[in-house]
Amino acid sequence: MDARIAVLASGAGTNLQALLDDPHVGPSVVLVVSDRVAAFALERARVHDVKAVVLLPAHYGSREGFDRALRQLLEEEAIEFVLLAGFMRILGPEVVGAYREHILNVHPSLLPAFAGAHAVRDALAWGARVTGATVHLVDEELDHGPIVVQETVEVLPDDDEASLHARIQEVEHRIYPRAARWMIGGRLKVEGRRVHVLEA
Repeated sequence: MDARIAVLASGAGTNLQALLDDPHVGPSVVLVVSDRVAAFALERARVHDVKAVVLLPAHYGSREGFDRALRQLLEEEAIEFVLLAGFMRILGPEVVGAYREHILNVHPSLLPAFAGAHAVRDALAWGARVTGATVHLVDEELDHGPIVVQETVEVLPDDDEASLHARIQEVEHRIYPRAARWMIGGRLKVEGRRVHVLEA
């Protein structure tokens, strides 16, 4: 049986699109969840005949309530793997505990540098010469879990946030599906902070 993947997204869903377009990952994406009604990611899901669900945090009264509802939805859909694609909420212990080492996130910097929601802006403000993209396993802390793969992106002298982010996204769209293939293929072995990619 193919893996059953849920993708969580809050915005445009360009990384979701890269996952859907991947011939190994796309067919396994059976659920897209957003915390925003207007997220274009939901439309991308519908175009691919993937179930699209909105969970509005305001309906649940607390972070714990939202996490409980999300876990219940994932379990109802028999989800095995969770991929975060621009999901702007920190998952709590309820979900992380249920899917430990089965949740990936992609982040627009070379973690641990420039964690948080404004990574590209922060890299420019810092005067960084190099930044990049990171795919990592998710734990209970923000942008913190063990790193699966990273790739560098040079910061050009005339870069602004939009131009730099566009080049980082090109890298994300390449490395995220690759890391997802490794995870669903059982090729990630975690030892403390280190992740080893096993031979196919």
